[in-house]
Amino acid sequence: MGRVTERRRTLRIRDGAVSSRADTLVAEEPLEIRLNGKPLAITMRTPGDDFALAAGFLVSEGVIAEGGEVQSIVYCAGATADGVNTYNVVDVKLAPGVVVPDITLERNVYTTSSCGLCGKASLDAVRTTTRHPVGDTPPVRVTPELLSALPDRLRAAQKVFDRTGGLHAAALFSEKGELLDVREDVGRHNAVDKLVGRALTDGRLPLSRSVLLVSGRASFELAQKAVMAGIPVLAAVSAPSSLAVDLAAESGLTLVGFLRGPSMNVYAGEHRIALEAGVH
Repeated sequence: MGRVTERRRTLRIRDGAVSSRADTLVAEEPLEIRLNGKPLAITMRTPGDDFALAAGFLVSEGVIAEGGEVQSIVYCAGATADGVNTYNVVDVKLAPGVVVPDITLERNVYTTSSCGLCGKASLDAVRTTTRHPVGDTPPVRVTPELLSALPDRLRAAQKVFDRTGGLHAAALFSEKGELLDVREDVGRHNAVDKLVGRALTDGRLPLSRSVLLVSGRASFELAQKAVMAGIPVLAAVSAPSSLAVDLAAESGLTLVGFLRGPSMNVYAGEHRIALEAGVH
């Protein structure tokens, strides 16, 4: 679907000169995720990869962990009163025998494009639900030089950002620095869900030999999503939150922040960073 960007008229002022022109903006629309026909969550997202987004969201929430647990994902026809399919409602039907969690008000979550799953209770929620614990054996080893090259590779792979400047991006790299996948969205957590959901449908979970790079900060929600997918290394170009660092330390996740050129901070899991002998 071609709803990734939209055009809007804008009044442009440059050095006192005023003109009118159309500007390209990133699209933002709500997506309602239903589970076996029952509403589960609403997220504000950039349309596209909606099925992967829904699947990745369910992985992050501990509902599913393998592609075989999903029977189908479809858009809901007649989602509006006049019967029009808005392509803003998807229904995930679990495979026979897969236990459906109790969808209570606590799980009926509204998520925004900026904050992810707001009010996530505690680290215990992740420790008790993940079925893909970080378990890279032998441990992934990445050099600072390899990590420092990843942001430029991500930037080169971004398609919509060049036109709008308004999208977050998330990318999966191999431990050798090979770009495996990249997704963009108005919400950074949605971009990660799209990556994880695609990996689920392709049968690649857990992502135990990969590096996840995000274009913004490393929030608790993003660290949680990495842990739920079994990703051993999460790197961000901006700062992590304190709770993200706590989760990384407790789960064994390597967390790198402020990844800018040759500079970076390693907040947890430094055993995966391959430093030269004598460097501490």
